[in-house]
Amino acid sequence: MRLAGWCAVGALLLAGCQRSAPPGRVIVLGLDGLDPATVDLLMAEGQMPNFATLRTEGAYGRLLSSKPLLSPIIWTTIATGKPPDQHKIGHFVAVNDKTGTQLPVTSQMRAVKALWNILSDAGRSVDVVGWWATWPAETVNGAVVSDHTCYHFLFEEGAGGDTDATGMVFPPALEPTLRPLIRRPADLRPDEVAPFVQVGAAELDRPFHFDDELSHFKWALATAESYRAIAKHLWQSDRPDVLMTYIEATDSVAHLFGHLFRAQGLAGELAAQQQRYGHAVESMYRYADRLVGEAIAMMDDRTTLIVLSDHGFELGALPDDPSKTRDMRRVSERFHRIEGILYLYGNQVKARRRLDQPTLLDVAPTVLALTGIAPARDMPGRVLSEALDLPSMPRQLASFEAGARVAGAAGGGDPSVDPAILERLRALGYLDAQSPKGDRNLAAVLFQQGQFAAAADAYERLSAQHPDDAALRASWAGALGALGRYDESLAQLERAIAQEPLNPEAHHNRGVIFEKQGKRDAAVAAYRSALRYNPQYAPSQQALVRLTGTAGNAAPQDPREQEALALAEDASQAARRGDYAGAMRSLDSAEQLAPRSAVIYQYRANVAFLMGDRERAKAALRQALAIEPDNALFQSNLQRLGGTETKD
Repeated sequence: MRLAGWCAVGALLLAGCQRSAPPGRVIVLGLDGLDPATVDLLMAEGQMPNFATLRTEGAYGRLLSSKPLLSPIIWTTIATGKPPDQHKIGHFVAVNDKTGTQLPVTSQMRAVKALWNILSDAGRSVDVVGWWATWPAETVNGAVVSDHTCYHFLFEEGAGGDTDATGMVFPPALEPTLRPLIRRPADLRPDEVAPFVQVGAAELDRPFHFDDELSHFKWALATAESYRAIAKHLWQSDRPDVLMTYIEATDSVAHLFGHLFRAQGLAGELAAQQQRYGHAVESMYRYADRLVGEAIAMMDDRTTLIVLSDHGFELGALPDDPSKTRDMRRVSERFHRIEGILYLYGNQVKARRRLDQPTLLDVAPTVLALTGIAPARDMPGRVLSEALDLPSMPRQLASFEAGARVAGAAGGGDPSVDPAILERLRALGYLDAQSPKGDRNLAAVLFQQGQFAAAADAYERLSAQHPDDAALRASWAGALGALGRYDESLAQLERAIAQEPLNPEAHHNRGVIFEKQGKRDAAVAAYRSALRYNPQYAPSQQALVRLTGTAGNAAPQDPREQEALALAEDASQAARRGDYAGAMRSLDSAEQLAPRSAVIYQYRANVAFLMGDRERAKAALRQALAIEPDNALFQSNLQRLGGTETKD
């Protein structure tokens, strides 16, 4: 049974149901990973006319996100108005306590109320479609179409796993109505796929597998189409006060094919990828623009449209290791940019206004204010009043959490989920699921916030649970160092490096401690060790620039060695573009100039591996080890290729 307008009793009756401002309707359209610079570029080219309407007739600002730039964390921050250390969603996956299998993080792990809970308590109607961490679907004054709705059909397509549909939708009686609107990858017609990828009919018909780039893309598009259709249906049939819709495809397609976006000079396998998938990202941005156009068409004069992304994305950047493009899944936070988009348009929005450095935490208070609800005092964000014609709304209520058992708290059941659903999910092992990677990320958030003692305690607990995890130990050492406990920090770092010599964070943190102790030369050596094993490790690069004026090792004095290193860098760039033959020619020339430069043989091994010549790669690594016998990276790579850990 659907819930009609109602108000909670007690403290929420005064604060939640009072109408401090004229209530309006709100559509929130979340487009994961949509990059502001790319939107600006395509808008200037006339490819995104609906975004141009938002820009000229509404308010805009680049939304400042927060690290870690992982979607479940950020979208939960947006939906709750609370930072990760409070809402407790810390990663993409949890682990089923009974089976050990992984599943997406659940609503049970969230430790504070989300907008849909707050709005329901205040008597507003709300429909939520596809939002991260909404399964099992909670009881709301409206509808929740959880993030499992389109994740779930992957199991039915052959990915394996539990096919039980429990808790996917609230109210459960809504599911038969929505079922015809759900598109599976196999449902996509060739003409729907054609604007994005250039592949033949036989490839489109091959069996679904999520590790296959084309299957992954079809899943992303089918999911977007499903949530688009469901959101439109609910807006028209329910007429909710607030509609919140999340679209993942904009980010998924960037992870799959973003390195091909307008990239120049590609060769070999990368050129072949670009021929097939080179227009996918651009077409997905145009698709996002069409979604905005549909949202504008759905609005009435009481409606405000909010369009946002959780972060940006560095497009057209080739990874340093070209082999990472082979499975077409560069799912890495490294390619996320800290700024996303935020547009306000429609009712109560001042035209042509620039938002003043909006943050993730400002979205929830702004949505509440637009519906006539004053945000609580424990919501750290602000209402974006510079762009809105709203009366001042004093924050009279301390917290929306008062008097309610929150999801994610220890013990008991969540009253906002049907008890029968909870009983079944508990029997399946889902409600006791944990997110170990999430706990690590939440500890990192504490460190970034300057809560070093809390971070040290969190890392110490995690290290006790995972004593062989060198990365955890290095993070713990970083927190100890921030507290001034240098000897303890160095002791943990020595253990971390002994466990994993290739750990750049551990080497870097040693450098930080040495620098604080006034040991400049030791600090420089430690920073260089970090870069030895990860040349792109930015913290050590920055430290070396500060201490030595250069981001790596000192430049060689011999002109021949200088020329050789320049040729090696040319080879690296050629390999990144897929021109392996050209890379080898540059390395041949570099070796003639500097036959005792280990980096040349390291690059030669990398290129040979990319070419599929493992024996040639092993030979190059043995030559590198003859020059640097203590280089753990060379030893590790040789071992992985089936060679020995030292030179013959």
